[in-house]
This record gives sequence, structure tokens and C-alpha cells, in this order.
Amino acid sequence: MNPMHLAYFRNKLRDWRDQLVEESRQTMDNLRDEVRDVGDEAERATRETENSLELRTRDRYRKLISKIDKALRRIEDGSYGYCEETDEEIGVERLDARPIATLSLDAQERREHLQKQMGD
Repeated sequence: MNPMHLAYFRNKLRDWRDQLVEESRQTMDNLRDEVRDVGDEAERATRETENSLELRTRDRYRKLISKIDKALRRIEDGSYGYCEETDEEIGVERLDARPIATLSLDAQERREHLQKQMGD
């Protein structure tokens, strides 16, 4: 992968990370600003369900941010764009679609096939 590709993916990952952090911040602000005194039990249940969904989304963002940080570290150490299992290049198209990919398409398909066989 050439330096222009690396710069492109570094920027793409940083922008994605910044967007997720901002959305998480907004979620937390919304939860903090929300009025807790709701008179109706149905409305309270609805609000608790919505809050639960927001927190689950925030947790997914947290995990995704961690994967983005790992991808950024791989860019810095020179291992970005190479499959963790085969050391083959992952391919720019795959990385463009999923910049946090750590496996080549073939390795990912083999892993998914094994998981299906194992019943996971």
C-alpha cells in the first residue's frame, strides 16, 4: 500500500472516530438532559426502552472506536492492510468498504465457514 493510500485510510478512520465520539457525546448529553419525572408508567417504560437502546448503541460505538484505534496503530506500525492470518494484502476495495478489516476476504470467509460448522 502506498503512502497516499495510508493517508487516505488514516483520515477516513480519524473522521469516522470523530463522528462516533460526537454521536456518543450527544447521546450522553440527551440522557443527562432528559427529564426523569414522568407521570405515566407507559411513557416511563417507553423512555426506559429508548434509553436502553441508546446505551447499547453507545456500547457498540465504544467497541468500534477501539477497533478504529487499533487500525490507526496498525497504520503507524506498518501492518495495516495485511491479513492477520495469512500476511497477504487485504485489498484497497475491502479496506475502503471496511477500514477496520484485519482479515483478507478469503480468510474472513474461511472463518465464517468454520463458525457455521462449529455452531457459533
